[in-house]
Formats: sequence, structure tokens, C-alpha cells
Amino acid sequence: TTYTFRIIVEPDDGAWRAYCPAREGQGGATWGATGEEALQNIRDVIQLVVANLLDSVSSFLRTASC
Repeated sequence: TTYTFRIIVEPDDGAWRAYCPAREGQGGATWGATGEEALQNIRDVIQLVVANLLDSVSSFLRTASC
């Protein structure tokens, strides 16, 4: 399955901030020394956030089916 998220990468106080507006409330934000590093970091973060959401849904469905 492929998910597509909008990512914002912007300079901020000598570093770079990357975030996903749709997932920022679930931890979808990070930093890097360069824009490229911040982009790679946000990819990793979003993979973890999505995995956590899928686990939560799966757990809910197991509980709801009892």
C-alpha cells in the first residue's frame, strides 16, 4: 500500500524543519542540519506514525469483533 502525504521543508534558526501538516498532531515533524537530512528524517518519522496508526486500527478491529 502506498500513502501520499504533503511534506513541508523550511529553514528555521540555522537548521531545517520538515513536517507533515496532516500528521503533525501525531508527531509528524522533525529537524535536520540540511533540507535533505530533514526530508529523510520526516520520511522515517511518517513511516513510524503510519505504522502506529495501522497497529491501532488493527487492535481496535480485533477488540470490536469480540
